[in-house]
Amino acid sequence: MRPNQDQSTARKSARLTGFERLRSTLRLLYHSQSPKAQRFQMSVLVVDLAIIAFFIASPLLREYESFLWIDYSIALLLAADLTARALASTDMSRWVRQLPVIMDIFILVTLLAPTWFFNLGFLRILRLWTLTRSSTFWRPLHRRGLSIYRETIQAVINLLVFLFVVTGFVYTAFANRGTDSIAGYVDALYFTVATVTTTGFGDITLPGPGGKLSSIAIMIVGISLFVKLAQSIFRPNKVHFPCPQCGLQKHDPDAVHCKACGHILNIPDSGYY
Repeated sequence: MRPNQDQSTARKSARLTGFERLRSTLRLLYHSQSPKAQRFQMSVLVVDLAIIAFFIASPLLREYESFLWIDYSIALLLAADLTARALASTDMSRWVRQLPVIMDIFILVTLLAPTWFFNLGFLRILRLWTLTRSSTFWRPLHRRGLSIYRETIQAVINLLVFLFVVTGFVYTAFANRGTDSIAGYVDALYFTVATVTTTGFGDITLPGPGGKLSSIAIMIVGISLFVKLAQSIFRPNKVHFPCPQCGLQKHDPDAVHCKACGHILNIPDSGYY
């Protein structure tokens, strides 16, 4: 029976169309753990981080003639990545409904029409948040046994994303309005950090009731993110390993028994399941 099964598998492989072979190859590159796939995933991650750096610096680069060329080039890269990830998925209709994918599509639209969506360009930094929703972002940590710091790193990234999104919003909505308003992107960043940390020097303020309400919202959300970051830093490190019996998600890295039900655990040495 085994030779017949092998022959049947070979015939099925031979009948695969070029499109199906492409999807199979992309699926292996994006989701497998082979050395070739790991090199590919690391290359994609480096390109993504470079794109995010461009998004952060965009307000300072808009005046240069080459800005639009870089903008459209990044749009092509992001479109190619989205297309490849869609082909690598097992269910495209389900994949496209995921929130990180929807946000990436929106970011792509702002890149393709930078003039029309100029005032929404600051939302591109959300690409950093969507990147952390992918397992590709975390695999280097897992391979090095550093996954116990995942929660702390995620809290830092959430705070950075919030800071730059708010900075972009403040710069777009309040730049050059009133004597004490925002004069440039650096002023917007300075105001955002001072407000989030509740330092409140008062040398830069947002004008009008809208400015005051915006400042209140920034302080409330910012403090919440700071508290989350402090908790992830100072509380004991936990690993994510669901208990097979009671479902408790987090345990001490060296735990042998579940503290909720006493079930024997088998947590991998890498510290992450």
